[in-house]
Amino acid sequence: MKLPLPPSHKDPEEHILPLINIVFLLLIFFMVAGTLTAPPPFSVELPASERGGEVATEPLRIHLGRSGEIALEGREEGLTELEEAVAKLLEESPGRPVQVQADRQARADALLDLMDALRAAGVERIDLVTQREGAR
Repeated sequence: MKLPLPPSHKDPEEHILPLINIVFLLLIFFMVAGTLTAPPPFSVELPASERGGEVATEPLRIHLGRSGEIALEGREEGLTELEEAVAKLLEESPGRPVQVQADRQARADALLDLMDALRAAGVERIDLVTQREGAR
């Protein structure tokens, strides 16, 4: 018994549609996966350094902006509110590492005031975040 051959005149777009679907699904996946971390509340240009250390897991992130604005975990706060909030967070999880991301053009006295407030809140170690030289 001889079976008829299937027609060979299929639409060329029929083969490319699954590929387009996969590409769009991958695009959506990477767009969603890339936005899992919250952006900083304001722009911070990190200073450069020659060498770096290991990044601790789940650090408490504090941003210091160019004009002295301060943010804790993405929320802008004043210096006294920051001290109280950090003290409360350290009571809940003692020994939690603290990272300060200060703008390279932030005033040194603003950074020192921030560090004094963190010490008063009970922070034992403050990590200043920088970027490697030439990594811009």
